[in-house]
Amino acid sequence: MSAKKQPSEKAVARNRKASHDFFLLEKYEAGLVLKGSEIKSIRAGQVSLKEAYVRTDGREAWLMNAHIAPYDPASREGHNPIRERKLLLHKKEIDELWDETQRKGNTIVPLQIYLKEGRAKIEIAVAKGKKKWDKREDIAKRDAEREMARAMKQRG
Repeated sequence: MSAKKQPSEKAVARNRKASHDFFLLEKYEAGLVLKGSEIKSIRAGQVSLKEAYVRTDGREAWLMNAHIAPYDPASREGHNPIRERKLLLHKKEIDELWDETQRKGNTIVPLQIYLKEGRAKIEIAVAKGKKKWDKREDIAKRDAEREMARAMKQRG
């Protein structure tokens, strides 16, 4: 099941290195189980997916190492910034993710957190790690496209 972002959605945090470090195979949209102070921090944009990953045991999926900063006005009931957060997915989707992660070299990475109709959603993807030469090829392609765009701009 592929996740398409609607124009009414507001991206809060993106994992920019995901497409650089991994081949993204299949994308999913999931809900997040959050505390009240966490959603306020997300709305304020105080989220980092830099070191985050998704773990599944075949029955449930969890977002690990995502940093959601404590919300200062709610400091009395503060939350642990890097606690495990349960992902809300259909059983069939969790089964698909479990099957994919059992294959060698596949993992699940978070791509972005966004707000959709007032609720925090996360886009995750099944991914396969890139080797050094794959990353070099991507950089070379990007540079070649940039050069072609410059040449076309100068021509006309």
